[in-house]
Amino acid sequence: MAKNTTSSTTAPDTAWLGRGRHLGPEPEQDVRRNLIALKAAGVLDDFLDLEPAEAARATVLHPRDESADPGPLARRLFEARWRVDDDVTVRAQLTTYDPESRRKEGDGVTWILAAEADRAWDARWPSPATMFWPDSEQVPWDHDTVPDVRLRAANHLPKDDDELRRRLRDCTRQSWFVHVVVHEAMTPDTVGQQPIATFLPPGLRHRVIEHRGTPEQAQIADFAMKRELGVRMPRGGAVVLAMDPPGEGYDADRFTVRSVFLDGSEPTELLERIKEFAALPRPLPAEAERALTRLRQGWHLLTPDEELTHAQGMVTKYAEALDAMTKSRDLYREAAEAAQAALAEVSGGDGAALPTAAAKADGSPLKALSKAFGRFREPKK
Repeated sequence: MAKNTTSSTTAPDTAWLGRGRHLGPEPEQDVRRNLIALKAAGVLDDFLDLEPAEAARATVLHPRDESADPGPLARRLFEARWRVDDDVTVRAQLTTYDPESRRKEGDGVTWILAAEADRAWDARWPSPATMFWPDSEQVPWDHDTVPDVRLRAANHLPKDDDELRRRLRDCTRQSWFVHVVVHEAMTPDTVGQQPIATFLPPGLRHRVIEHRGTPEQAQIADFAMKRELGVRMPRGGAVVLAMDPPGEGYDADRFTVRSVFLDGSEPTELLERIKEFAALPRPLPAEAERALTRLRQGWHLLTPDEELTHAQGMVTKYAEALDAMTKSRDLYREAAEAAQAALAEVSGGDGAALPTAAAKADGSPLKALSKAFGRFREPKK
């Protein structure tokens, strides 16, 4: 997969963005069932299930430009609206996509999720991912676009040196998620094998992917990370990886934790570093910027009050446009009348040319015509 292209825009602190793959047979049906269940439970205010062509369609009341079009590979577009902290509204769109090339078995369906709140995002709020996808290990929606990497799991690093370096490159160049590499000082028991992300607040939990190096991988992981990313892998520690190129405010030492105990206890220092990294300004991948623009400019799920306000705004807009057209028509008519008067003055009123002496006195017929037009020009503002 090609490296992410980034825009010059910084991700707003009001937004939550994610991109992954669903490897199951019916991704849209999984979303649909979850939305229906959450609306029935009162978690969601409302939701919409749209065909891509329907989502991009423009009407007189809802004119839309090309930014509302999810593209030719889009399969389905879902919108949902819910409230957090009682009075903060969150609006979100999830779009599913077919792969760009011929779909192979195991490729899955790509999804892009853009959510935005009325104020800065709080990590304590529910994850937008689980508003659309069931929060179940049995539904395989949580795969990164990087192969063999999954959310909600401790992904063990490849044994092969070349494959390990390729994995690190792909994760820092292609993925939208925060990537953390943890080295096991010794093989943990079942409790210690649970992902670090389970300790994170809900709004951050599905933005973090964890990689694990086994005890014997300490040297090879350190070498690969130093060579590919310019960071060191401390034995029995962890490091939060920067995207390539690193964003503003990233310092490898700052985001390296020397010791992490994988005994089921909360790794406080590592969690703080992950939260701090997630709060740093980060450039938007071009695809993420398009998704955020679609959310803002191609939103469909309006409340009755929002629909009324929108309709009133459109009436005002069209009234202003009509007024401008009327003024333009009147100015055109005045200009035509001015032209007729000027021609009459130049021709002496009977269609015949003025005598040469008269023309010379005023300079020229062209000058006379310009002078006549000048009387009808609008005064300078």
